[in-house]
Amino acid sequence: MRLVLGVDGGGTGCRAALADARGRVLGRGQAGPANIVTDPDGARANILAAAAEALGTRAAPGEVHAVLGLAGANLPGYGARLASALPFATARIESDVVIALKGALGGADGVLATIGTGSVFAVQRQGAVRTVGGWGLVLGDEASGAWLGRALLAAALHAGDGLRPMTPLLRAVLTEGGGAAALVDFARTAAPVALAAQAPRLLQAADDPAAAEILARADDWIARSIDLLRDGSDVPVTFLGGLGAAFAERLAPRYGRALRPPLGTALDGALWLARQEPGT
Repeated sequence: MRLVLGVDGGGTGCRAALADARGRVLGRGQAGPANIVTDPDGARANILAAAAEALGTRAAPGEVHAVLGLAGANLPGYGARLASALPFATARIESDVVIALKGALGGADGVLATIGTGSVFAVQRQGAVRTVGGWGLVLGDEASGAWLGRALLAAALHAGDGLRPMTPLLRAVLTEGGGAAALVDFARTAAPVALAAQAPRLLQAADDPAAAEILARADDWIARSIDLLRDGSDVPVTFLGGLGAAFAERLAPRYGRALRPPLGTALDGALWLARQEPGT
């Protein structure tokens, strides 16, 4: 019996599922972050840990054909280096947005906004895929959890310096963070997932003037990306990711009936692609 393994690896965590050729899921596993650019060694370790949990005693790694959708795989070279270091019978590495798109839309036309630790946007038209964003926090990932967290910490520092009004939220961030110097020391080495942990408090305090300003900037960037990919058409829009539902609700007045729930998860998309591989 041919077995396939799907892996969904992002900046927050890694999930794996083992299935047979008909798509029946036989086992699942999960582990820590799997961004192959920011931490390639850690990503490989977490991929293998999630895979081992999914496989259990059902199969050895060398007996399964894997499709892995991973954060950072859109950058040249990283996916090929990882694939050569994996023990699976075959390993096809795609960007996390490709598996998310397949899981959310299947073969239908539409735009996908994935908002989690990072952010990336994609459109599928008659099977052709175009993406924007997904370049990482240093130069991009606008509106992502990590971007939101960084913006919140920066606003707290600016308020502490008197460069912007102090608000209850910003005062709480400074106090709980141990002051400006401690926040800077934290941010200096913080991984994107650590910055993204700050994002939920923005949504929880959305009425705070500083939170409202940061969230409005995120709304604008998400809408700008979606509108670019829709290109004046009426294709549906689907949100995924840990913050996807929150922003879908925030942007519902703009997109209304064009909003569609996802058909499935990114992990479903990885399994679907694995089943399409030759010989499956």
